[in-house]
Amino acid sequence: MTEQQKKWLIIFAGLLVMVALGAGFWQKFAAKDRDNGLASGNGRIEAVEIDVAAKIAGRIKDILVSEGEFVTAGQVVAIMDTDTLRAQLRQAEAQLQQAQSSVATAKSQLAQRESEKGAALALYRQREAELVKARQHSGRSSELVKGGAVAKQDADDDYTQLQSTEAALNSARAQIAAAEAAVMTGHSQISGAESAVRAARANAERIQADILDSSLKSPRDGRVQYRVAQPGEVVGAGGRVLSLIDLSDVYMTFFLPTADAGRVAIGSEVRLVLDAAPQFVIPSSVSFVADVAQFTPKTVETASEREKLMFRIRAQIPVELLKKYITRVKTGLPGMAYVRLDPSKPWPEHLQIKLPQ
Repeated sequence: MTEQQKKWLIIFAGLLVMVALGAGFWQKFAAKDRDNGLASGNGRIEAVEIDVAAKIAGRIKDILVSEGEFVTAGQVVAIMDTDTLRAQLRQAEAQLQQAQSSVATAKSQLAQRESEKGAALALYRQREAELVKARQHSGRSSELVKGGAVAKQDADDDYTQLQSTEAALNSARAQIAAAEAAVMTGHSQISGAESAVRAARANAERIQADILDSSLKSPRDGRVQYRVAQPGEVVGAGGRVLSLIDLSDVYMTFFLPTADAGRVAIGSEVRLVLDAAPQFVIPSSVSFVADVAQFTPKTVETASEREKLMFRIRAQIPVELLKKYITRVKTGLPGMAYVRLDPSKPWPEHLQIKLPQ
């Protein structure tokens, strides 16, 4: 065996010893936790991600925040270019004015049609009176011509006048019908013009809403994770501009083996200890337990545990606590989560709640 082979053999043996010691220590502390009614798993602090996106396609005019900056709900974080929208708004407002003018014109025409109808009614009454008079005159002439008091020609003329008056009355009746139809048409024109006004107003309001939505606002308190796009870039409808993390919805995801996960209930108390601040113990509670097991993730270090199936569990940090320390909340920090499986057993001294002042 060469010196190089001996060297590698010694290194390999040392690694085996370290793995065995690590497994022994892990099993020792895991057993200790179980004896205390606790289960533990390692994980990382995470938060809900929120995308700030453009409602409609357009060019980004400016981004007002930087990566890592804390923002509050309702704060304007980016502005989209609105030149095209403002031109469309001016066009919509002009169409609205035109539609309003059409309503006024239609109402004026209706008033004229109603006047024409009134005149037709007056003419009809006049023709009725003339018809009554013509009938009386023709009737007397017919009686007088029998006794020779009136010439037959005069009687014939009176009868002709009667027929002419009846025709005039029928004509007046037709004019009334035409005037009524014109009035109905006028009402329909007004309804159509008013509908056009409502449509034009709605279009203008929609464009105005798009202009307001062009000022992109943060939906919640959070921190800017990264910029997806930059000023001057064109994004499509729904295109992402910024990615935020919601600092009011922070949790740690960790994994427990089947034997422990089966004893964890929603709402169970959890204590979190972060590697970056081991002097603090953060209270939380179980908000989610996976109903389907999966293989152990790579973050579990021992070979024996990697062969087991694990359940994903989420420990939610209280919102009140997050709001109190919101400027100090950071995601991505690794740590340990300790779950109390037996509520009757108290938390050990090293897992009593300790928070920064």
